[in-house]
Amino acid sequence: MHSLPLFVRLTNRPVILLGDGETAAAKRRLLERAGAIVADETTAAALAIVAIEDDGEAEAAVARLRARGILVNAVDRPALCDFTLPAIVDRDPVLIAIGTGGASAGLAASLRQRIEALLPSRLGDLARALRGARAEMRETWPDSADRRRALANALLPGGAIDPLGPDPDVAFWLSDIPDAANADIVRFTVRSADPDDLLVREARLLAQADQIYHEASVPSAILDRARADALRVVAEMPPDRLKPGLTLWIGMAS
Repeated sequence: MHSLPLFVRLTNRPVILLGDGETAAAKRRLLERAGAIVADETTAAALAIVAIEDDGEAEAAVARLRARGILVNAVDRPALCDFTLPAIVDRDPVLIAIGTGGASAGLAASLRQRIEALLPSRLGDLARALRGARAEMRETWPDSADRRRALANALLPGGAIDPLGPDPDVAFWLSDIPDAANADIVRFTVRSADPDDLLVREARLLAQADQIYHEASVPSAILDRARADALRVVAEMPPDRLKPGLTLWIGMAS
C-alpha cells in the first residue's frame, strides 16, 4: 500500500491554493464543496494545493510550503506530492475515494464512473438510518463482536439490508430482532497466490472473519483481503477451541 487513505474534515479550515486557470478553479470548487476556506500562501494552514503550470514556479512554491511544514499536493506532479486527491463517489455521508498514487488520474476517473453506475442514490439514506439505529443495535447486541457479525450478515448480498438491494429497511430488519451468528469455523484451501482467483464466497468470508488461522505458505496478498483488525495466527491445523465469531482456517494448495 503506497499511501494511507484518510478522510480529512476541512469545514471552516484554511487550505492554501496557488495557481490560476481552470485546473486551479476546479480545485477551488472541490475545496469549497468540502467546506474549506480557500486561502493564499501567507495563511497558516496544514494543507496546500499547488496548481501552477510553470515547472520552476511550481517547484519553488512546493519548497516554500514544505519548509513551513505544510503537506502539499502539486497537480500533475506526483513526485512532488505529499498527498493526492482521489476520484470521489459521493453518496453523502458515504464517500468512496479511488486513488492511483498519481499514476493515472484517467484510470481513477474511469473506475469512479463505473462505481457511480453501481451504487444507488439512496445509499446515503441507509447510512443515516444505520447511524440513527446505533443505540437500538447496542441494546439488541450488547457484545460488539455479536453486533458486528449481525450487521455484516444483514448487509450481505440478498441480506435484510443489502445496500444494493431493492429497499433496505433498517427499522424492519431490527423489528425481527435477528440473532448474531454463532461461533463457527470455515475451512478452505486457496489455489494460487493471486487474490483474484478467490471464489466470491472465499473473498466474502475473508472480509467477515474475526480470526484467521493459516498455513505459513498462504501469501500475504490473500490475507490482506481480511479486515485489518482480524486476529491472524500461523497454524498447521485449525484451532481446538473457538472464540466467539467467524473463524477461518486457510490452507495452501501444493
